[in-house]
Amino acid sequence: MDIRVTGRGVDTGTAFRTLVEERLGGIARKYFSRALSAQVVLGPGPHDAGFTCDIVMHVMQGLVLKGHNRGQEANPTFEGAAERIEKQLRRYMRRLKDKQGAGLASVAAPPEALDNAGYTVFAAEPEADEPGDAPLTIAETRVDIPDASVSDAVMMLDLRNTTALMFRNSRTGAFNMVYRREDGNIGWVEPR
Repeated sequence: MDIRVTGRGVDTGTAFRTLVEERLGGIARKYFSRALSAQVVLGPGPHDAGFTCDIVMHVMQGLVLKGHNRGQEANPTFEGAAERIEKQLRRYMRRLKDKQGAGLASVAAPPEALDNAGYTVFAAEPEADEPGDAPLTIAETRVDIPDASVSDAVMMLDLRNTTALMFRNSRTGAFNMVYRREDGNIGWVEPR
């Protein structure tokens, strides 16, 4: 597995790099021996107090896991982020074992199916009473809508690393949506 350690305004010494390689290598060997790569970014914390650590781990084609943590010391901050990655992998592996692969073919969709959506960017029209910093509207013209149960849709939401996922509920046949709320919980929208 290719592991890259980057310090953003922080010097990452050889001891930190060794810790990162051993910990992420151990996670990969335990849960997913064919993991592709990982990027670890260590930076200063808010108001230059402590540290922040972001981990982006490409486990397989189309599956990206992210972990983030803040702390006062670099090593425990990294450990917290790595713990989040490990928890995600443990949960996914348990779900895959419980389902025994049934109905999860759409979870590992081929990357070309996910990357071929066309994007259209519309310039925001400034209104007379608002300042000129209105956000752009971006429209995706093509997306896949999988058939899944609610629990499978939540897993796909995490696996695809998105904030919202529309799906056709395999039980009712209606379109539903799951989304990640700001408090970290998952919301579920089901039409009447």
